Amino acid sequence: MIVTLSEEDIERASDVGRLRQSESERKGLKDKHGFSGPGGQGLHIRGACGELAAAKALGIEWQGSVNTFKRGGDVGKFQVRTRSKRWYDLLVRDGDADGDIFILVLGHDHPIYDVVGWIFARDAKKSYWVKGHGGRDPAYFVPQSSLNRFRADLEALKPRPEPEPEPPAEEQMTLF
Repeated sequence: MIVTLSEEDIERASDVGRLRQSESERKGLKDKHGFSGPGGQGLHIRGACGELAAAKALGIEWQGSVNTFKRGGDVGKFQVRTRSKRWYDLLVRDGDADGDIFILVLGHDHPIYDVVGWIFARDAKKSYWVKGHGGRDPAYFVPQSSLNRFRADLEALKPRPEPEPEPPAEEQMTLF
């Protein structure tokens, strides 16, 4: 599903990305998966834009959280992985919670993002998908062809309103 972010969307996501980077620097945090290259701020901005694109595709509000470190999802209950090249796979790590749903978003240049598909982390953790790209820690790289198609399964991912609970029996009125 192609999502085009507005200028305001890009500015909002960029602000969140910059704040995430500055908070990481302020706290002296290092990437725990072996990334040591330049461009941390750009990666944070791309990630935030991908999260916002996924939220728009799902029709839910994006919170743009900072310093939450895997407490909850990136977008509602969902984890979002934004990759820069259209042929890249979805990346899932051993430490990712098995019950979490991961959404792959592709996008390098603003404003167009492709919300490709999704998978439960437990289903992504297959030994034949383990790779160690770029000298980084090995991870699971799920091919796009193995993801649940986002467009076809969108309804299954959308949050559903909680049903109203029935009042206790003593509070129910009899109408006859």
